[in-house]
Amino acid sequence: MSPRPFFCITLASVCLINSFGAVLQGSLFGQLGTMPSTYSTLFLSGQGLAGIFAALAMLMSMASGMDAQTSALGYFITPCMGILMSIVCYLSLSHLKFARYYLAKKPLQAQPQELETKAELLQSDEKNGIPHSPQKVALTLDLDSEKELEPEPEPEPDEPQVLGKPSVFIVFQKIWLTALCLVSVFTVTLSVFPAITAMVTSSTGPGKWSQFFNPVCCFLLFNIMDWLGRSLTSYFLWPDEDSRLLPLLVCLRFLFVPLFMLCHIPQRTRLPILFPQDTYFITFMLLFAISNGYLVSLTMCLAPKQVLQHEREVAGALMTFFLALGLSCGAALSFLFKALL
Repeated sequence: MSPRPFFCITLASVCLINSFGAVLQGSLFGQLGTMPSTYSTLFLSGQGLAGIFAALAMLMSMASGMDAQTSALGYFITPCMGILMSIVCYLSLSHLKFARYYLAKKPLQAQPQELETKAELLQSDEKNGIPHSPQKVALTLDLDSEKELEPEPEPEPDEPQVLGKPSVFIVFQKIWLTALCLVSVFTVTLSVFPAITAMVTSSTGPGKWSQFFNPVCCFLLFNIMDWLGRSLTSYFLWPDEDSRLLPLLVCLRFLFVPLFMLCHIPQRTRLPILFPQDTYFITFMLLFAISNGYLVSLTMCLAPKQVLQHEREVAGALMTFFLALGLSCGAALSFLFKALL
C-alpha cells in the first residue's frame, strides 16, 4: 500500500478499536462497581499482566533475532489468543451464582427453614456452654455467607428512596476528589512514560546491557511493579475514602517528572544530567511504577464506596471516563516535557 491510504486506514482502525475498547472498559468497570472491591482489584491486576506480556514479547523478539514478519505475526497471534480466552471466561459468568446475583441484581435467597434450623443449633451450643465449638464456627460462617447473598432490607417509609436512574451529576459530586486523583495519577505517568523514560540510556559502555537496558529497566520493570502495586489493594486499602492523605500522595508523584528528566538522556539541549548512574533510574522507576499501580487501583476501589448501592455502576463508568481523561492529559504534556529537555 502507498503511505497515504495506509495512514488513513490505520488511523480509522485505531479510532474504531479504541471506541469499542472504551465502551467495553466502561461497561466492565460499571459492572464491577456493583461487586465487592476485591473484584475491581483483580480486574486491574489483569490489565497490569497485559503490560508484562507485551514487555516480555518485546524482549523475546530482541533476544531471538527474528525477522520483522515473524515478530509481527507473533505479536498479533498472542493477543488474539488472550482475547479468545477472555471471551470464554466472560461467557462463563452467566453460569456462576455469585455473578448472577450481582449482575442480574436478583438475590439468591436461602431457604427460611435452613436458616431457622442453623440458628437453633447455634443457640443450643451457647446454652450448653460450647461457645467455640467447630460446629458453631462452621454454622456461623455458613450463615454469614448466606446473609451476603440476601437482598438488602428495603428502607423504612420515612427514609428517602431514590427512584429511577441515578444522576451522573450527583454521583460526580460525591466522587470528584477521587476522580481528580485518578486523573492526576495518569497525567503524571503518561507525561514521562514512555516519552521521557524511553530516551534514558545506560551510562555503561556499549554491550548487551546497554542494548537491553531500556526494554528491561523501563518497560518490563515498570509493568511488573505496576502489576504488583495494583495487586496490593487486595490485601489493604490505605488511605481510606475519608482520608486527605490520598491527594497528598498523588501530588507527591509530580516529583517524578523532574527526576526522570534529569536522568541520563544524551539527546538534550537545555537541562543538565544530575542522575547519570543506572541505579538512580532503576530506583525512580521502581517507586514510580508501584505508586502508579497502587494509586490507580486504590482510587478505582474507593469510588464505588463513596456512593449509594444503586449508584455504584454509574460511579464505575464515570471513573473510566476520568481514567481516559488522565491518559489524554498525560500524553499531551509529554510533548511539552520532551521539548524542555
